Amino acid sequence: MARSTKIAMENRDKYIALGLNIAYYRKWGGMTQEQLAEKAGISRSYLGEIEAPNMITTLSLEVLFNIANVLEIPVSRLFEFRD
Repeated sequence: MARSTKIAMENRDKYIALGLNIAYYRKWGGMTQEQLAEKAGISRSYLGEIEAPNMITTLSLEVLFNIANVLEIPVSRLFEFRD
């Protein structure tokens, strides 16, 4: 697990859903990973890890806030997990 601390099993699905929501809103906004990463101040490869549904990657609140700001959405929208 890149950039990760030990993640509880019950939180794994939440990290995956968070990454999928970021990918959804990025695509909805017509942005590439490269564009979002550059504007959010992170590397494209790190954003790719966050969005990847097959890996768990942690991220700081600062990174999360930056991503939401670039996407021009409330950060709370990224936590609207669908079943």
